[in-house]
Amino acid sequence: MSHKPFIRTLRAQWLGVQLRELRETRGMTLDLVARHLNRDRSALGRYERAEWPIQRSDVLALLDLYGFHRASDRAQLLSLAEEVWRTDHWSDSYGDVVDASFIDFPWLESRAETVCSYHAAVVPGLFQLPAYAELVIRCTEGPKVSEEKIRRGIALRMDRQLVLKEPRQIRFEVIIDEAALRRQIGGPSLLQAQLAHLAKIARLPQVDLRVLPETVPLHPGVEGSFWLFRMPPPYPEVGYLESMAGQMYFELPKSERFRHAYDHMKEVALDPVTSSRLIKHIEKGLS
Repeated sequence: MSHKPFIRTLRAQWLGVQLRELRETRGMTLDLVARHLNRDRSALGRYERAEWPIQRSDVLALLDLYGFHRASDRAQLLSLAEEVWRTDHWSDSYGDVVDASFIDFPWLESRAETVCSYHAAVVPGLFQLPAYAELVIRCTEGPKVSEEKIRRGIALRMDRQLVLKEPRQIRFEVIIDEAALRRQIGGPSLLQAQLAHLAKIARLPQVDLRVLPETVPLHPGVEGSFWLFRMPPPYPEVGYLESMAGQMYFELPKSERFRHAYDHMKEVALDPVTSSRLIKHIEKGLS
């Protein structure tokens, strides 16, 4: 009898990462754990790599061996082991833990082969200057935001930009709405500096930067910005949205909508060379 292949869902990957980190924190090797639990070493490795679905009983045995006794955290991981097949309702099921632990934007970004994104209102955070980033953060966080949170937000955004300099070059395919390039955040001088910075980034070999011109009346991005993480095989692609309600992740089959939307928008956007010319034109017009 043939069995349906196991899809390496975000839940399975998250659980595997948590188990590997617990093991490494205790200074244990896979061989040592296998001997203690009388399990096959290769099976334990596949659990950590999300290649096989792990049984709840095995998770319980591992948590006991690692001395992981916090009741709430144990319950969460055990519940996760029962749902490694699921690809939906991340925010409903796990709340803030999703953003604070494994399933977060930097984790997906660092492991993707290609990150595709559309930006409707502002220059994406990965390409922002500190002064530009500060104004965006102040606006989105609201008037009661603390100065410490703003400083931390800017620092995190700048740290994220180091991914553009890493040896393993992730490909970034970015579409920016022309309206976002003309929005004078911080005034003409800051926008001019931001556009010059953007033009410099557009020359990086791993960046495919395109502008969606104002002449395109309707497109799939009319509902707002979105991301699509194209992961290396056999991991499935992941769609991502941000809103005032929080962060949302979408796996197959819902991520297919993100792929179709991005591919369509790429067709109607300006090519990279023409996009660079438009960015320079807008920049010069601010002088």
